[in-house]
Amino acid sequence: MTRGNLNRIEVLEKDVEHSYHFLTSDEKSSTLREVEDVNYKSASQPAQVKSWVHFVAGGVGGMTGAILTCPLDVVKTRLQSDAYTKMYNRSPKSSNIIIKAAQHFQETGSVLKNIYTSEGSRALFRGLGPNLVGVIPARSINFFTYGLSKDFLSNNFNNGTEATWVHLLAGINAGFVTSTATNPIWLIKTRLQLDKTKGKHYKNSWDCFSHIVKTEGVTSLYRGLTASYLGGIESTLQWVLYEQMKTIINQRAVKQGSDKTTKDHIMEWSARSGAAGAAKFVASLITYPHEVVRTRLRQAPLESTGKPKYTGLIQTFKLVVKEEGMASMYGGLTPHLLRTVPNSIIMFGTWEIVVRLLS
Repeated sequence: MTRGNLNRIEVLEKDVEHSYHFLTSDEKSSTLREVEDVNYKSASQPAQVKSWVHFVAGGVGGMTGAILTCPLDVVKTRLQSDAYTKMYNRSPKSSNIIIKAAQHFQETGSVLKNIYTSEGSRALFRGLGPNLVGVIPARSINFFTYGLSKDFLSNNFNNGTEATWVHLLAGINAGFVTSTATNPIWLIKTRLQLDKTKGKHYKNSWDCFSHIVKTEGVTSLYRGLTASYLGGIESTLQWVLYEQMKTIINQRAVKQGSDKTTKDHIMEWSARSGAAGAAKFVASLITYPHEVVRTRLRQAPLESTGKPKYTGLIQTFKLVVKEEGMASMYGGLTPHLLRTVPNSIIMFGTWEIVVRLLS
């Protein structure tokens, strides 16, 4: 072998030795990218949970939230009703947004105090019975139907992956099924919360149910159903927003790696629960007028004529705006937000804990 060939071999060996580290680095970075892609997919595509787990967890979460926030639900319902709005809304509201918000907070506290002093502490939990009877199956059905619909749509129409349109359709279906199944319960709850006779008119939920069926007919139990369907937009929007925020939170958690402390896990859970509250806040602001319309439709018939004042979705909306102004379509918004935002945080947080325990 000539000297020139030996020199070329030595140069080639040095080149190979010099390039080896870069080849290894490329292979390693490629592997890391694959792992990172898998982690991001697992963050955005969480493992599927059995439908019955969603059913149980949704019921437990709904029950916990309803008990803790019941007094604010009573205030919200009364401020939505024309039977109480004139009693509680006596002071004129400022045109300044900040001052107006402060007035609404003061009004909410005033109504709570008024109910407590004039009707007793039990009045703050009036309607809790049918509320729990309604919330537990309503949240169970909602979480169950949403989870089932999401799995069905993603597995059969989107190659097993989730997407915004999947969340949207699953939310619409869950809202429709839930509203249809639980409307009679919410109607009874509304009647009980609007009863200002300290239990003289309706002794309990069953007495209220019997009175409605006897005097107004079975079909009256579904008054406000159209407004409830409209309200399905709120729950659908909440689901979509929650899923988007949860995906972002999970992706950030993946970046932090697997070495997490208990504090890190608690912070992630708190962030996901907070995302549920933020989603509810935005959804409520956008769709709130349907709440007022639904409450008006569920009111008892007028004592003077025996006929309902509000007879339909459009008729109610027009009549309320004509008689009380557009601002009345947001009556009770402050206690509604004070109740539903923490309620959503509690409900979704409890739901996630129960899902993890049962899974």
